[in-house]
Amino acid sequence: MAKRVAVIILNWNGEKLLREFLPSVVKNTNTDLGRVVVVDNHSTDGSWMCLEQEFPDVERVLFEDNFGFAGGYNRAIEMIEAEYVVLLNSDVEVAPGWLEPLVSVLDRDERVAAVQPKILAYRDKNKFEYAGAAGGYIDYLGFPFCRGRVMDTTEQDDGQYDDEVDVFWATGASLCIRRDVFRAAGGLDEAFFAHMEEIDLCWRLKNGGYTLKVVPSSVVYHLGGGSLPMNHPRKLFLNYRNNLLMLHKNLCAKQRKKIFFARVLLDTMAGGLFLLKGQWSNTRSIIRAYKAFREMRKAYPVPESSMSFSEIYPRSIVLDYFLRGKKKFSDLNFK
Repeated sequence: MAKRVAVIILNWNGEKLLREFLPSVVKNTNTDLGRVVVVDNHSTDGSWMCLEQEFPDVERVLFEDNFGFAGGYNRAIEMIEAEYVVLLNSDVEVAPGWLEPLVSVLDRDERVAAVQPKILAYRDKNKFEYAGAAGGYIDYLGFPFCRGRVMDTTEQDDGQYDDEVDVFWATGASLCIRRDVFRAAGGLDEAFFAHMEEIDLCWRLKNGGYTLKVVPSSVVYHLGGGSLPMNHPRKLFLNYRNNLLMLHKNLCAKQRKKIFFARVLLDTMAGGLFLLKGQWSNTRSIIRAYKAFREMRKAYPVPESSMSFSEIYPRSIVLDYFLRGKKKFSDLNFK
């Protein structure tokens, strides 16, 4: 009998991560409910041999090229059949009983397209982790933040965000989604390659009338920076470029004009600050991101209208954080 859930781990040169994190996924995933599949994105290290020799009972798929996060998962989800699929990063440890609460919420309400667990830091398990924390939101300029993480400040987990709520986006580090909805939405945008693609997907799902939730009764621990370190110029380039593309794809012309004016001002300030710090490579990443965005946006149609959502913060999270000292989600008086 086919398992209802496929837990898909996309691996690229993660031999060490597989040894450290895959055992918890195998041990703590209910085999009556789901199966674990490792999809290798054309690694050049010893990942494949590690899987064959140390995890012979784990299903594995080998790609002939590195298709990135978006392309890799699109291809994997197309070929792996299940009612629900979990996009699970290779640097995530899962707690016992992590999968059942996620499936329960999806079973309970067909309007919920996807859910995420509570994401805590692997190295400090009493703190929220950057990439998802207790559910994701964006401000009106497109900058993402989370319950438990605003900008670079992550909070201690004291149970303050243990309620199950609607969110604007669910993290791609541990995203449980209906496979048919994922495919119908067109999957992840492969032009993004990596970073922000799950937020773009979630925005499209919300445009289609679905909701997304965080389910804190499910807990995982994320290392973070498994592919690229936090302040790597390549990561900065992808985050800026893809964030601009996401806004372009989901905002009508009238909204986009107003928002992009403010974004250019803030992004110029960010580039200037990097320059003052002597981080020229980061300034160059922002410039390159804008150049790439101007070229890539031509491939996307302009929406005739934009939908408004209560999960979009109506102020600038950047200004609130740096000028008004609002470092915690609870400081925002939002949601």
